[in-house]
Amino acid sequence: MNATAIIGFVFSAAVIGLLFVVFLIRRIMLNDEGNDSVREITGAIRSGARVFLQREYRILAIFTVLMVIVLSLLVEPRPWSGVAYLFGTIMSALAGFIGMAIATRANGRTTVAAARNWHEGLKVAFSAGGVMGFSVVSLGLLGVALTVFVTGNHYLALSFAFGSSAVALFLRVGGGIFTKCADVGADLVGKVEHSIPEDDPRNAAVIADNVGDNVGDIAGMGSDLYESYVSSIAAAIVLGVAALGARDGVLLPLALAAAGILVSMVGALLVRPKHREDNFEQQVEGAQKSMNFGVFAANGIMIVVSFFIVRWMMGSLEVFWALLVGMFAGVGISATTEYYTSAAYKPTQNIARASTGGPALTIMQGFALSMISIVPPVIMIVVASLVAYAATGLLGIAMAALGLLVNLGVTLSMDCYGPISDNAAGIAEMAGLDHRVRERCEALDAVGNTTAALGKGFSIGSAALASLAWIATYFETAGIEVANLMYIEVMAGTLIGGMLPFLFSALAIGGVGRGAGDVVEEVRRQFREIPGLMEGNARPDYERCVDIATKRALREMIIPGMLVILVPLALGYTLGPKAVAGLLVGALITGFMLATMMSNAGGAWDNAKKFVESGEVGGKNSEAHRATVVGDTVGDPFKDTAGPSLNILVKLVGKVAVIFAAGFTALIVF
Repeated sequence: MNATAIIGFVFSAAVIGLLFVVFLIRRIMLNDEGNDSVREITGAIRSGARVFLQREYRILAIFTVLMVIVLSLLVEPRPWSGVAYLFGTIMSALAGFIGMAIATRANGRTTVAAARNWHEGLKVAFSAGGVMGFSVVSLGLLGVALTVFVTGNHYLALSFAFGSSAVALFLRVGGGIFTKCADVGADLVGKVEHSIPEDDPRNAAVIADNVGDNVGDIAGMGSDLYESYVSSIAAAIVLGVAALGARDGVLLPLALAAAGILVSMVGALLVRPKHREDNFEQQVEGAQKSMNFGVFAANGIMIVVSFFIVRWMMGSLEVFWALLVGMFAGVGISATTEYYTSAAYKPTQNIARASTGGPALTIMQGFALSMISIVPPVIMIVVASLVAYAATGLLGIAMAALGLLVNLGVTLSMDCYGPISDNAAGIAEMAGLDHRVRERCEALDAVGNTTAALGKGFSIGSAALASLAWIATYFETAGIEVANLMYIEVMAGTLIGGMLPFLFSALAIGGVGRGAGDVVEEVRRQFREIPGLMEGNARPDYERCVDIATKRALREMIIPGMLVILVPLALGYTLGPKAVAGLLVGALITGFMLATMMSNAGGAWDNAKKFVESGEVGGKNSEAHRATVVGDTVGDPFKDTAGPSLNILVKLVGKVAVIFAAGFTALIVF
């Protein structure tokens, strides 16, 4: 095995991935921006997204400087831990900036392309999703590889991954609060109080709602999965060195990730919808099938490629089985998420039918569905962990996490397609375009709702496996062989860890509630004080709602963010390293299940509403429709704020524990 050739392959794959991003950007920008109305709307969305990101990154910069100082002074090797952390933060922030900058330029172009035919719109939106997807994997792999090979210290991959967590924390939590402040506020005044359609230009919060799609589901989702991706690679490297030796332990995870980028490019290029004019249902089916084909093809090719890479580098297949079970777990979790949240299946249809009895039954049926929906993912994670551990010990768990994420380039492309197509449908409505254009955009958006739900399930599953990998890394780093539950400090840590996701979720949802209240008051004020607004003869002050949601999001994300970092540190420096081990296990158990429950509840309530709006169970403006609107409004912060933010919590507590493990000493001894 030639180590130099493998290192060259790793860097070449990362560079090719970035060149592919440039190719996608050029292809997107060649499309027409549309008429003056479309340009004005997209300009407002882009401006709002830029304002949010600038303010968010300003706070992130202050936090980063403080963390760099702490790590440089306290964590070995000094000061390189701080430098690696800073590099990880910069690379993750850069990926988020690129993805959101292109998404806010592709939304209007998707609308205009859909005016020609629906498959042209699909290509633009999917290409824009690909910019985010391949920016994440290429910059992630490049960053980890540079950190390890330039410094010659594989442990610094952990500090690099820790840096990515800061960006994910700020964008996932802050972005989630922003998007749901705007969305819930727009729905409560627009749909509930004034009975005007979604994305109606008279609603002052409608631009903020579309900005939220970008900051929450493009930058937020991208930073979340970027963190999972580099975390899995870093954990696999550290555990790999312990199990396989310095050379193989470093090179194998990087080679597999590099192959995943190239295979994902093949999968993305295979997303080629057929050129034909179809009705709404056929457009939805055609778009979904074309993207599914690309993802499944990439997974199939990657199974074969990883088999040969592992066999060539290791001479045996133990690591391959761990990778394989991780891939299957990802597919299985996505499939069960679709079953429990899609309007095509009975669980969500049953919520819609229960809604004829009012909002209370909508909420009850949705909660029941969300609780049962955690069973299949938990079983899949358990089976994946057992098989991976049986194959190759603790390293197997990290490899299973890497297997789930190895094709992230094409998977994230499909996930980020959703909010871009959602924006395109909103722009078509606000610009008053022809009904055929709106229908095509609605078809693309319908597929986007499914891909977004699948993305949430995928991100939760990846967070669970990545968190398991970091727990394994913590035990290895802290030198803990057994954490006996009969030790009171371990039990105390487990209980605190189990409580943490509930406290975190309460703060996030409470922030959405307070922010939505601010937006509601502003939208009401504008309807009341701007003459001719309700009649469509005046323009609302969109920028004011964006500003309100931004300020509220930045204010409300501080306490949850500090909580995730300070609790494991406080526990480690008082009750010691074994208490932190309990904390990590408790946070993973309740965090994974609570995230799955809330994401699936919100997705099911959302699609139950869409099922009714399609003409079923009484259709629009019926009692069932009003009940499902309430359910959807309750579910919004569940699926887009608290649920996704818990992904960050379960991963970040593990990273804090690993980075500071060497200093944990019990001040209170039992």
